[in-house]
Amino acid sequence: MTTLLKSATIIDTTSAFHKQTKDILIIDGIISEIEDNIPSNSDYNEINLENLHISKGWFDSSVCLGEPGYEERETIANGVNVAGKSGFTQIAVNPYTSPIVDNKSAVEFLINKANQSPVSVLPIGALTQKSEGIEMAELYDMQQSGAIAFGDYKRPIENDNLLKIALLYAQNFNGLVLSFPKNKKIAGEGIANEGLNSTKLGLKGIPSLAEEIQVARDLFLLEYTGGRLHIPTISTAKSVALIRQAKSQGLNVTCSVAVHNLVITDDALHGFDANNNVNPPLRTDKDVEALLEGVKDGTIDIITSDHNPIDVEHKKVEFSISKSGSIGMESAFGALLTKLDLETVIQCFTENPKKIFGIENTAIEVNSKANISLFNPELTHTFTEEDILSTSKNSIFIGHNLKGKAYGVYAKNQLLLNT
Repeated sequence: MTTLLKSATIIDTTSAFHKQTKDILIIDGIISEIEDNIPSNSDYNEINLENLHISKGWFDSSVCLGEPGYEERETIANGVNVAGKSGFTQIAVNPYTSPIVDNKSAVEFLINKANQSPVSVLPIGALTQKSEGIEMAELYDMQQSGAIAFGDYKRPIENDNLLKIALLYAQNFNGLVLSFPKNKKIAGEGIANEGLNSTKLGLKGIPSLAEEIQVARDLFLLEYTGGRLHIPTISTAKSVALIRQAKSQGLNVTCSVAVHNLVITDDALHGFDANNNVNPPLRTDKDVEALLEGVKDGTIDIITSDHNPIDVEHKKVEFSISKSGSIGMESAFGALLTKLDLETVIQCFTENPKKIFGIENTAIEVNSKANISLFNPELTHTFTEEDILSTSKNSIFIGHNLKGKAYGVYAKNQLLLNT
C-alpha cells in the first residue's frame, strides 16, 4: 500500500523535520519520501485533512479491555479500533479480565487477538496470581511471551515483603514492576477525595494519605532492593513531591497520571454523576496544580487515559454504589490540550513511556518504519456521547469543551482514520 500524507506538520523533537510542514510518502509501511511537495499519483491513497499534524505513534500505558470475561464492557476487536481512531498505535492492556492475565497463555491470547490490527496490544501481566496479592505470578514466563510489565490493576500490594521480593526477582530479566498507590486500610470504604466537597455531599472520603503513605513505602522498598518501579496514576501533590525527591536521589522510579486527574477537580462531584467516580478519586485544585507542574518538570513521566470501560448496569446507578472508572482514549488528547502545550503532551505519549516500557520508537525520517499518529491540535469541540466509540459509554468528559482531536493512525502498513 502506498499512502501520501499531504501538508502534514511534523511534531517530533528527534527528527530533522520537527515543526516543518511536509508531504510524506509511505510505501509498504516505510517512509519513502519527505518533501515540500510530492506530486499526486492515481495509485496513491492520498490523505488531505484540515490542519494535519503527525507525530510518532502514541502509546497509552493503562487500558482495560473487557475480553476475556467482560466482553459486554469491551471486546479486544472494538477496543483496538477505539485506540487507533483515538490516535494510539500501541496500548498497554491491564490484567483486568476474567480470568486474570497471570500466565504466558493469557498473554499470548491478548497479543494474538489483535495481531491483524494496526494497533499493537502490549499486555501487562498480573504481578500476583489472580491479582490476589498472595503469591507472585509467572513473571519471567510472561515476559518471554510478550508482557511488558507486571502489576495488579487498581489493587495495591499490601504485603511489603512480596513487593520487596518482586523488585529483587524482576532484576534478573530487567522487569518493570507496577505498584498501585493506595493503602486500603486508610482508604476504607471511601469513594471520593476526603475534603470539603465530600463532607458537603455526604460521601465517604479517601484521604490523600492513603496514596502518599503507599508511595513512601514503595520508595523505601525500592531504595533497599534496587530494580525498576513504576507507580501508576498518582493523584496528590505530596505524591509528586515524594517522587521528585526520590528521583533526585537516583532511584529508578517512574510514574504516570490519568488525564482526568490533570483536568478535573472534585468540584465536579456536585450532581452525583457516577461517571465522576474514578480511582484514584478526583482531587483538589492544589493537587491538580502540583500534578501539572510535575508533568512540566519531568517528575511525572507518563500521561495515560486510564481507559476503563464499565457496563451500564454498574455505572448508571447511585454514585455510592457505582463501579469506579472512566473510558478515556477518545477524549485524552483534546482534554490535555486545554491544560498543556502540544510538545509536552506528545512527549508524555511517546518518548517517555516507550523508553520506560522498552517499546520501539522510530523517528519520522526517510527509510524509517511508519508508526504515526495523525491529529489536529486546534480543533475545538464539546465532547458528547456521539463522540464515544467504546462499547461502554462511561466517559467523565461528556459535556466538556476540548481542544484538539485525533484523526487516527498509520501503523503496521495500515491506515485507520476516525473521519
